[in-house]
Amino acid sequence: MTSSELPTLGVRIERWPIAGSFTISRGAKTEAVTVVAEVNHGGHAGRGECVPYPRYGETPEATLRAIRAMRDLVEGGLDRAALQAAMPPGAARNALDCALVDLEAKRSSRRVWNLLGRPEPRACITAYTISLAPPEAMAAATAKAAHRSLLKIKLGADGDAMRIAAVRQAAPESELIVDANEAWTPDNLEQNLAACAQAGVTLVEQPLPAGEDELLARIRRPLAVCADESVHDRTSLEALRERYDAVNIKLDKTGGLTEALAMADAAEALGFQIMVGCMVATSLAMAPAMLLTRQARYVDLDGPLLLARDRDGGLRYDGSMVYPPDAALWG
Repeated sequence: MTSSELPTLGVRIERWPIAGSFTISRGAKTEAVTVVAEVNHGGHAGRGECVPYPRYGETPEATLRAIRAMRDLVEGGLDRAALQAAMPPGAARNALDCALVDLEAKRSSRRVWNLLGRPEPRACITAYTISLAPPEAMAAATAKAAHRSLLKIKLGADGDAMRIAAVRQAAPESELIVDANEAWTPDNLEQNLAACAQAGVTLVEQPLPAGEDELLARIRRPLAVCADESVHDRTSLEALRERYDAVNIKLDKTGGLTEALAMADAAEALGFQIMVGCMVATSLAMAPAMLLTRQARYVDLDGPLLLARDRDGGLRYDGSMVYPPDAALWG
């Protein structure tokens, strides 16, 4: 094999301005910093995008280095199966896994769902996120999005009961899901869950900190509760069965599409509802997650809608609907 026939690996950091700011209980940000891996082979380029998350000790620079450290293995022919053992779950492996999947699909001239033997994704409803703010500001933001059929409301500060009541008044017809991002406490958990139930919320994500969520198994939950920070890959599922009704599968947590698909199957087998989630990123990060949407009760792939601009050739969004990627974007 000549050097021109060997795969080559490239990786870069990209910065994408957010429209306004994105605020959760842990803070606010005004740009999405992503890392893109690209594997070129035989005239084809496979790409994957990830978002390093400080909550898990990840930084863009460390993620860049972790992917670069895989260059010799990738250029020696590393495949997706070997990648799972060669890197731990996390953002770096996600970018590389999705790049290898994309390359495999392009080199075989097949759409990725056919390649992987999964159902073809179809247009589906995605949530749209309302950032954490004072009740009146959240009500104003919600009123502008009240035409959307599914809204994801960020909570996680004193006065959450007032926030969710104000949001419901501003969007009387929308389905509401809530994400507390680990910010509630044993002292306010039941009060906040009751306020959400009163407002007709159908799901609450990660109300308590990961590792401190055993209380969820001991209370009567008035609505479905979904694990996010408490769940990463298949190995974390079994311990959550008494505490949670659903799990949020994000490719940056699972370490790529390969593990995410296996995790979705395992979660279904254990009786969990599935949410497909994302970080704030471009359509290149959303596209692989579309393969999980056929198994999901909740789809939360609104990352590009929160940006000031998406990358060229991004996913098609029409109101609350998101459509599968064109082959030129990914897969």
